Amino acid sequence: MTDNELIWRIAGGSGDGIDSTSQNFAKALMWSGLNVFTHRHYPSRIRGGHTYVEVRAKDEPVQSRGDGYNFLLALGDSFARNPQEEAYYGKEELKPLYENFDDLREGGVLLYDEGLLDEEDVDEIGLEEAAEENNWHVVPMDLRGIAKEHGREIMRNTAGIGATAAILDISTDEFEKLIKQNMSGDMQEANLNVLHDAYEAASELDIDHDIEVPEGSHDEEQVILSGSNAISYGAIDEGCRFISGYPMTPWTDVFTIMSQHLPSFGGISEQVEDEIAAAALALGASHAGVKAMSGSSGGGFALMSEPLGLAEMTETPIVLVEAMRAGPSTGMPTKPEQADLEHVLYTSQGDSARVVFAPANIRECYTQTRSAFRIAYEYQIPAIVIYDQKIQGELRNLPASHFDEEPNADPGSVLTEEEIQDAAHHSSGKFQRFLHEPEDGSNVSPRSVPGQKDGRFLATGNEHNPSGHISEDPENRIAQMNRRLNKLDDIRADLDENTSHQTYHGPDEADYGILVWGSQQGTVFEAVDRLNENGHSVKALGVSDMAPYPKEEVSEWLESVDEALVVEMNATAQFRGLTQKELGKYGDKMSSLLKYNGNPFEPAEIVDGFESSIDGEELAASNMKYVPAAGD
Repeated sequence: MTDNELIWRIAGGSGDGIDSTSQNFAKALMWSGLNVFTHRHYPSRIRGGHTYVEVRAKDEPVQSRGDGYNFLLALGDSFARNPQEEAYYGKEELKPLYENFDDLREGGVLLYDEGLLDEEDVDEIGLEEAAEENNWHVVPMDLRGIAKEHGREIMRNTAGIGATAAILDISTDEFEKLIKQNMSGDMQEANLNVLHDAYEAASELDIDHDIEVPEGSHDEEQVILSGSNAISYGAIDEGCRFISGYPMTPWTDVFTIMSQHLPSFGGISEQVEDEIAAAALALGASHAGVKAMSGSSGGGFALMSEPLGLAEMTETPIVLVEAMRAGPSTGMPTKPEQADLEHVLYTSQGDSARVVFAPANIRECYTQTRSAFRIAYEYQIPAIVIYDQKIQGELRNLPASHFDEEPNADPGSVLTEEEIQDAAHHSSGKFQRFLHEPEDGSNVSPRSVPGQKDGRFLATGNEHNPSGHISEDPENRIAQMNRRLNKLDDIRADLDENTSHQTYHGPDEADYGILVWGSQQGTVFEAVDRLNENGHSVKALGVSDMAPYPKEEVSEWLESVDEALVVEMNATAQFRGLTQKELGKYGDKMSSLLKYNGNPFEPAEIVDGFESSIDGEELAASNMKYVPAAGD
């Protein structure tokens, strides 16, 4: 827990406008000069089911969700299941209230809509006792009634914003600006009236809380966006002009954003019948000379293993994105987990040659997606961007200048027609697309694209000779396989020299280290800061390059600490296993802190896990698992 911050949670049912309201609340706080970070939790239902979004706001950069929250706006679930199903599901109408009790900080404010939540039912869930025990300030207001006075009750979320602003002494100027920007006519007028009426009603209440909303300012223009936005914008800026896919949570966001924007850049988006077709169609577009991408989540990505293997064998560049969610099978489709790492690294047939990047935040989603396209098209290899539902949906603000990089439409290692005339050809006239030893001494044999004069060759999933004809000759097999796999060494050298994706945090010298990958990086970094403030000697390394693995960087870092805790959101310590496999040692130095209950880590949980590990004590929290180092 830290001071001088607001962590506001809005809870209701899916369909109650929780997501859009939280986005507007976060944007308004950003416009007022604060830095914001959101955390989203929602069920696998279109309508109904408890959903909430947290908005964390500070006057300094925010890189993680916080520990609990200090203000709850509980709207109730207006799309709850039929009361006859309460024996199994409980009173869903009330879940946005009582299922949030555990995380509300002592002294926090709890504002709920008494227009939807019946007083008798509220009494039954023990709110009065919990409020007294935790010194909560409970504020019942008829938000539904205020909304209905001006039209439809769906506007009760706007009433909730007005009441929140009054209780926290926040100006409504930015909220009014958003309403005017997003609405018009009678709807705009009605929402403005609801906002003002709720603000006035709440202003008359005497609520003696101690929550202080910080004040701040920005030195430059800010934008607020998600990891899905950043991946999409990175792809477009790197020249992607084709995407094909099939909807699947949480990958759908990237597919939707790309589909909305590509036409204005002369690009094409295709929704197809399944994920096999999606990956195959993108592969065909890339073969034809267009920068292309596809993607999916979990089981959908599993169907892409055959086209992925074809891309590796034909050396056709393509970028795929894999948005992890809790599995196996359908699992928990709307909950985050980092359990697809081994799946993404090893799926397909035979010895694979692919690149895998795991961005840790929105900045990295943009830059590493651009890196994925550059590497894929320069080295003629599939590149995969792996992320999870946490990054997919969370919003944070960034300087708009972060995206002021030059676009890159370069198709990579594609020859011009003039260059093809001077290139190697078989006596039959076919272009030798797959040379054992390319003329420039690299492992990349330049390619032609269909329609280029004298550039025809065969592209097949079978092993093949330099012209693409099927070949089972042992010497050809060894030469082609070695050349394909040797690209990974070239790519590692390229990344080490030009584009380090690893992120260091904390003091240069420390006794202990925390190793992390993907979306938990910001949370780990905040935990490291707290640990050092508490007298520990700790530093952290966030690794994004899953393949080819940055062996030298990670080895040097592990050598510099006595012990390392590896933090990840899965049950089987997949990243720790990858690190031991790639480095061949350090198993006696690395322990694991794992969480796989469908919720990401909070900073305090990592602090607790670290301190428990070095003290040899049991974890205080039952929602995490500690796995000691080998030999302990």
